[in-house]
Amino acid sequence: MTDEFEDALALANGRGAGGGVGGSGGPAATVVGGGGVEELRGPHHGRAHGHRPARDGQGSGPPPWVAAREARRSPVHHPDDEAVSWDAARRAAHRTARPLPVVQQPLDRALGHTLAGPLTALTDLPAFDTSAMDGWAVAGPGPWHLTADPGVLAGRDDPAPLSDGLAVPIATGARIPPGTTAVLRSERGTVAAGQLRGPNPTPGADVRPRGQECRSGAELLPAGTPVTPAVLGLAAAAGYDELPVAPRPRVEVLVLGDELLHKGLPTGGRIRDAIGPMAGPWLTALGADVLVTRRLGDDAEALYEAVTSSRADLIVTTGGTASGPVDHVHPVLTRVAARLVVDGVAVRPGHPMLLAELPSGTPLVGLPGNPLAAVSGLLTLAAPLLAGLAGRGPGLDRTAGLLEDITGHPRNTRLVPVDFAEPGRVRPLHYAGPAMLRGIAAASALAVVPPGGAQTGGVVRLLELPRL
Repeated sequence: MTDEFEDALALANGRGAGGGVGGSGGPAATVVGGGGVEELRGPHHGRAHGHRPARDGQGSGPPPWVAAREARRSPVHHPDDEAVSWDAARRAAHRTARPLPVVQQPLDRALGHTLAGPLTALTDLPAFDTSAMDGWAVAGPGPWHLTADPGVLAGRDDPAPLSDGLAVPIATGARIPPGTTAVLRSERGTVAAGQLRGPNPTPGADVRPRGQECRSGAELLPAGTPVTPAVLGLAAAAGYDELPVAPRPRVEVLVLGDELLHKGLPTGGRIRDAIGPMAGPWLTALGADVLVTRRLGDDAEALYEAVTSSRADLIVTTGGTASGPVDHVHPVLTRVAARLVVDGVAVRPGHPMLLAELPSGTPLVGLPGNPLAAVSGLLTLAAPLLAGLAGRGPGLDRTAGLLEDITGHPRNTRLVPVDFAEPGRVRPLHYAGPAMLRGIAAASALAVVPPGGAQTGGVVRLLELPRL
């Protein structure tokens, strides 16, 4: 039985093709006639904060809300009749992003941003010959007579030169006196009656020569590198007080759905919102600054107001991306004359995700309402989009071997939670349905399973999960 037939049967029976809560179902069906290609999306595009059955779907013919939706077809819908492939959707998301304007940030505020240009050394590293160890700077072979100098400490700029047969105590990081042939480590020497004895060190031993790490003008890191604590340390060592960076994109999260509870136990047919609490932190881990998470319910006017008044660099909605009677994302995008870049992706879970560009140029990512489907949308569309806004490349996927078979979809990519059972090899986890978070909460990554599945011993691509 084809997905299209199952979808048609589900529509006639007034239920979602996936059955139960939040089935993501099959791809869009198409009708080709004299007027061209018309898109017909079955109820598998039904709402996923908890799938709602078609209220008027009994009997022959589609329910009135389907006819009403078809009547309001508009240019915001994707020009293709089939959902785009998962890889193509990721590329489109990255390509759609317009990098944010470069800003100068002092080092103490640059963490988490992205280098807007190459990090080039402003000085030699080290800037002069330095001692790599505590001990003695020695000249020539031993034994050595100690000079009257009590010792050379880090920060001293004018150590006296050494002649052959002389030695002076020296601290790690201190400037090497002229004439020094090596540093004798403190644990290898003994001093008696003003004389230092110990094994003759190899010339240059425990001396860090000027420019050992880099010369002035050398490129240390390329543009697009995320600014980590280590990058801050390198930049400081290389002479920087501030960095030109692409800022962290500002994101606003809009949680849709009257059926959602935001505290307490599910009751009265309502369910707890699982996406709202995780979307903001997940976006933060992906490199965004989340301005606010707003709970709008199923209010078309509130959604329109939020979309048109937002000053964020990216808007993320949760739920409402389907074609149900209270799914308002598509109608609002039509109303604001948005350009729909991606309208459905050939991936399970998460098929009804979307990416639109508002007239202002601000992108909007619409996540399905099922929790794992929303995670799929975050990693498929939001992650490459945020990378593009920050001036970063889309990144490279890791790979790993499979310890167990993973069943595939006949035509769509599957994203399956996996865990590293041993180095370089993963096993699929249970509880990986579109409405489930138990699997992803225990996962190390998501396996990208091609249509048809993947076999034990084969290699799969991995999407690493962001960590705070």
